[in-house]
Amino acid sequence: MTAVTGADAARPVPEGLERFPFPLTEDAYRYSTNVEPARKPVRTAAGGWGTRIIDIDGHYDGELRERAAILQRDPSRMALAPHMGPAAWDALMYCLECLAREYPDRMGLVREGRRFAWSNRLQDLRVDGVIGDDDSVPGGPLTFLAGQIQEDIALLDKREGALWLDGGVVTFASNWSMAFDVGMRFLEIHGPVPRVHEERVITRAHDFLMRMQPGEAYRRTNWSMTVDRRLDVSTETYPEWGSSRTEVLEDPRLPQRLHLRVEVQHLIALPHTGAVLFLIRTYLEPFERLAQIPQWRARLHAVLSELPQDMADYKGLARYRPRLVQWLAGEDTVRR
Repeated sequence: MTAVTGADAARPVPEGLERFPFPLTEDAYRYSTNVEPARKPVRTAAGGWGTRIIDIDGHYDGELRERAAILQRDPSRMALAPHMGPAAWDALMYCLECLAREYPDRMGLVREGRRFAWSNRLQDLRVDGVIGDDDSVPGGPLTFLAGQIQEDIALLDKREGALWLDGGVVTFASNWSMAFDVGMRFLEIHGPVPRVHEERVITRAHDFLMRMQPGEAYRRTNWSMTVDRRLDVSTETYPEWGSSRTEVLEDPRLPQRLHLRVEVQHLIALPHTGAVLFLIRTYLEPFERLAQIPQWRARLHAVLSELPQDMADYKGLARYRPRLVQWLAGEDTVRR
């Protein structure tokens, strides 16, 4: 890894990067389950992250507006199998309790039996609901939850010795489709990912999730690349963004337009139903900003230089890699 001088390390951290969940901890990257307990603090070269399950930041209002617009255009981003109603309520109450505990100055929850009162000062919102009564919260439990948190939501049922994607609200998918995958087994959904079956990564992850006990919470990170600050790169919207992956190659602003896309995925065995809740929070930062942290610039250069070709292809970065590696090394060949 490239050495970082004392002067480099003392540079001020660009605003917002102090909480960025930089995912690369070694100079080489391979797929792994990389699961750790939720709320475990993580220190980075820019600051730290990880003490909360649900993360609220400066993009809260904008991302929730974007989600609402996507759901209005494409209602198939929300799905729920009929038998998953109790799990949807379990997920809603679990997350509202997390929010009230982790953001007591902005969120509040009062429960009395099946009745509850929810307040969200960020939205100037108060809702009085009844657990199990879908009509008591706007849109039903999952849609209502999706309007309170920036995370995408997926619900997996345990049955027939397997995990099934049987519900969720996913508006910020990275090259997959909620409408297509809903109703599939966990192992089927991850079929296209290179290496994970030969190395049994997905099988181990599946077995781990099946063993989780109600109330347990873990997390993992995943990363890829996205052109521009586009959260919704689902397969449904490919006609809107697919051409940018080629067009950006000749753009002198490539370091500004190419973003590291990090997902912090929380895996929660819900306390009452035992269903597995996936919360997927997506963070996007352009390479130009990330490279202002010298340790991150060096680590990105090392990982991208070494990453096997099949993994680079799957993560959507193979075509950018030569130019990006040169830029990270300070050999900027991007025309200006």
